[in-house]
Amino acid sequence: MFGGHGVFADGMMFALEQDGELFLKADDLTIPKLAAENSEPFLYRARGREIALSYWKLPERLYDEADEFAAFARDAYGAAIRAAGNKKPKSSAAGKAGTKKAPKKGPRNVRVSKTTPR
Repeated sequence: MFGGHGVFADGMMFALEQDGELFLKADDLTIPKLAAENSEPFLYRARGREIALSYWKLPERLYDEADEFAAFARDAYGAAIRAAGNKKPKSSAAGKAGTKKAPKKGPRNVRVSKTTPR
């Protein structure tokens, strides 16, 4: 998707780093606060078009304001939790028919924070 690093807390990605800039997870509750700080959404190019993700650039002034930085980070973590709670479970044709697929073999709960370009 894009090259960068994910920032996780308790298994929840709430920020990403791209080219030395930090972007915070955002939603309808946090975007107004970020927009008021002249922040902008994270954009990347794919297949000849720009795509915006639900991450917004950390306002520059917060690098020198530790308490406010932490408040924005907590807001981003809350947005990540809300986003995870809003995801609908994936259904499959097999699941609808009343049968279940066998579990996949291999490691569980493995998290790699480095994203790789496609």
